[in-house]
Amino acid sequence: MANQPEFQDYYRTLGVPRTATQAEIKKAFRKLARESHPDKHAGDKGAEQRFKEINEANAVLSDPGKRAKYDQFGRDWEAYARAGAAASGASGGRDPFGPGGPFAGFAFRNASGTGAGGVRYEFRTTGDAGSFSDFFHMMFGDESAAAGEPEVFSTGGGESIDDLLSRLGMAGTGRGGARSTRSGATGPGRPAAQGRLAPIEVTAEVTLEEAFHGTSRIVDIDGRRLEVTIPRGVNSGSRIRLTGKGPGGADLIVITRLKPHRAFPRKGDDLERDVAITLKEALLGSEIPVGTLKGRVLLKVPPGTQNGRTFRLKGQGMPRFKGDGTGDLYVRVRVVLPADLSPEAKAAAETFLELVDQPDPRT
Repeated sequence: MANQPEFQDYYRTLGVPRTATQAEIKKAFRKLARESHPDKHAGDKGAEQRFKEINEANAVLSDPGKRAKYDQFGRDWEAYARAGAAASGASGGRDPFGPGGPFAGFAFRNASGTGAGGVRYEFRTTGDAGSFSDFFHMMFGDESAAAGEPEVFSTGGGESIDDLLSRLGMAGTGRGGARSTRSGATGPGRPAAQGRLAPIEVTAEVTLEEAFHGTSRIVDIDGRRLEVTIPRGVNSGSRIRLTGKGPGGADLIVITRLKPHRAFPRKGDDLERDVAITLKEALLGSEIPVGTLKGRVLLKVPPGTQNGRTFRLKGQGMPRFKGDGTGDLYVRVRVVLPADLSPEAKAAAETFLELVDQPDPRT
């Protein structure tokens, strides 16, 4: 297939076997990212490309969902493309900095809520350093490339690459930045009543997957590169204070806003989802696979399960922000009845229903 992207061997890129654990993948990524980071190879396009390939490999292999999909379809990607999945994925791929991308949706405002005379920030791309390969977009479509990346808020200003990696447990992606402009001498950053600087509030929009795994953002503040780590378990309204990391040494307060998720509505630390089951499974019972943010699990459906019944899967919810443990996943089953019955099937159904002693549910 002449027009298909070249297969990307992510395991080879990181130098790990296909059986590598998450700890081994993280260790390999940190080592390679440290060696090829653009900050250590200024102007070296080869190192920049290598760094992009390392980040792409880590974004897939560090995410259990993406890794499972890659392992399943990676080597057979041409057959996968012929099946039509690649075509829809390639057309739906997005720039990570565009609408819906991992760096979109950052809005900045000062702590007092006033905008005049304050500090204004806006995010921008830094060339194409953050773009992933056509192969990635073919495999994963418009899925966020950063969904499986590490989290937390910190600063890279004035630190060596080794110190930054050691403290964050990760490497900065270098894929986004921001510039700040001042208009006037008032607003955030001016001395407060007790001589302290007024804090700056930052609203960061994150996906559910990013909140589950943790993620990071990069922004330049007054010429300083700030690595912002979003810890696992954040929800809308979660607040993270970065002492002295704002303009002029002011505190920076990051407030997260969670994007709604179509498959997993969130309530506190718990998640919900609907799962369709067949009439046979509802009547006779079965074990059905249920997708979670951790991977697939089996749900035991007992015989006679009613439409709308809810099952609780303990520990399959969100990690608790600033706490231990995880929430639960509540699975609501939806019984799908067969349609367009043949005359023989209708006759068999009538015979079956005559044998069933079912009271009128409306009385």
